[in-house]
Amino acid sequence: MDLGLFFMPLHRPDKPWGQALEEDRQAILLADSVGYSEAWIGEHFSTKAEQVPAPLMFLATLIGQTSMRLGTGVVNLGHRHPVVVAAEAAQFDQLSGGRLMLGVGPGGLVSDAELFGRPEMPERVEAALESIEMIKTMWTTDAPFELDGKYWSGSLISQHWPKMGVGLMPKPLQQPHPPMAMAMVSPAGRTPEIVAENDFIPISANFVPLSAVQGQWETYTNRRRELGRPIDRGIWRVARNILVTDSDAEAEELLADPDGTFAFYFRYLAGVRDMTETRDDDATPAELNERFRVDRSLDKCVIAGTAETVTERLIEIVDLLGPFGTLVSVGHDWDGTDRWARSIKALATDVAPTISAHMAAQGGDDR
Repeated sequence: MDLGLFFMPLHRPDKPWGQALEEDRQAILLADSVGYSEAWIGEHFSTKAEQVPAPLMFLATLIGQTSMRLGTGVVNLGHRHPVVVAAEAAQFDQLSGGRLMLGVGPGGLVSDAELFGRPEMPERVEAALESIEMIKTMWTTDAPFELDGKYWSGSLISQHWPKMGVGLMPKPLQQPHPPMAMAMVSPAGRTPEIVAENDFIPISANFVPLSAVQGQWETYTNRRRELGRPIDRGIWRVARNILVTDSDAEAEELLADPDGTFAFYFRYLAGVRDMTETRDDDATPAELNERFRVDRSLDKCVIAGTAETVTERLIEIVDLLGPFGTLVSVGHDWDGTDRWARSIKALATDVAPTISAHMAAQGGDDR
């Protein structure tokens, strides 16, 4: 089992932006130094809490200081023109020596959706699916070509001069193209099927209960079987909220804090989906937590405690899900202590080896 690190990111909105960006950079550098194999960074434009509007630009600052693979989690194809995505991703893949993993999605943040003029999710999903095929076309073919879709268009038909390089689109180093990924949230439905149909890396989201993760893998594998394509558990990424602490009491205290890091995270996720009900509300964090059932999310989606406790919990997850390729730990807002840095190290040195050995002992699990 490999380890990955994912930042949405999510920070307290009053934290200086430059500080938040640098904290995320330092967390990824630390993870790389202790053996994590990959890092993912999200894309959002219109929220101070998750503000990385250009994940490839952010990740480019890490190319020369890391050896891990670097992924977008995700580029929102419902908002970005496929010509720009294809060209920027190809450039990043060349600069990084072929380390790009391009995570894609329709775009889930409602304020971004309003900003870009596509407030309805079904429309963004259609636009994203159309974009995926256009991106692959630009990566694998040369002009002349025409992109003629419902949501996106572009052409290079007459204005190209191959001998001088004119009209030749940027091509990635990895051939035929970098691996692409998509996060799965619902336990069934189209997203796991889209992942299966497009040979994407399947990533199970960190903010859903394990019952949903089970359903995602079942839907994904059923679709792969229908298509007659191989099923490789080694490419499956399972994301979880993990904190390794010096004592279980420390973890319990943090989880009990109504405005602690984890409570803030899940309160934000729930509240941003229903802002019309909460944005002018003067409710306290504890009252909002109760309204949004944050306690349920903490119970179902957070693994916190000593290395021994976290190891036991993760073994239970492996026994439930079967083996998977990469455990992706979610990076949360650094809270002025060194607990998150210590956790990143401890997960790699004190927890992961035991989980890997447990997976190896399970052998080939084809569930």
